[in-house]
Amino acid sequence: MIAQAINRAARRVPTWAIYILCGAHIGWAFWLAASGQLGPEPVKALEHVYGEKALQLIVAGLAITPLLKFARVNLVRFRRAVGLSAFAYLLAHLLVWLVLDVRVPAEIWADIVKRPYITVGMAGFALLLPLALTSNDWSVRRMGAQAWRRLHKLVYPAAVLGAVHFVMLVKGFQIEPLIYLGAVVVLLLMRWKPIAARTRRVPG
Repeated sequence: MIAQAINRAARRVPTWAIYILCGAHIGWAFWLAASGQLGPEPVKALEHVYGEKALQLIVAGLAITPLLKFARVNLVRFRRAVGLSAFAYLLAHLLVWLVLDVRVPAEIWADIVKRPYITVGMAGFALLLPLALTSNDWSVRRMGAQAWRRLHKLVYPAAVLGAVHFVMLVKGFQIEPLIYLGAVVVLLLMRWKPIAARTRRVPG
């Protein structure tokens, strides 16, 4: 009954609402930083807001299939909007780091190479970039559904890299990044099927 109620309510929500809400939040967070309302280090705070929201949406996107499989809650129609919104936050996170934090172009590559948490984060971004570029119906038709699905499985290692990036970024032991990493691992394990379970027996 609860799943049916959620599904009925979800059908009334247009997918474009996710884009509007996330876009508005990106702009609102930037205004808060620009007006000095995000604390004494607004650039770092803005990076954190954008990066954490991107990771939250990636986790939410990974949860859509398990929700359908185990709880019969069907949010599949929102998967593309959630994924593209996550990438928008990630892109904003990257641009704040590039333009407002590092500032000096010559230091960008040095930071990527010398700081492991940035290396990991950039690797995750690189994996998500082709997914964002092909998250449209034209790409599905052009590539074919099977090839498109294989490509979009890159979200799995990208999610792990994003969570690891967060764990490496924080100073000292903090439980929040570990919760995100644990959530990603659990959601990926829920998708994993042992080979033996997938192999059908051929009658002798």
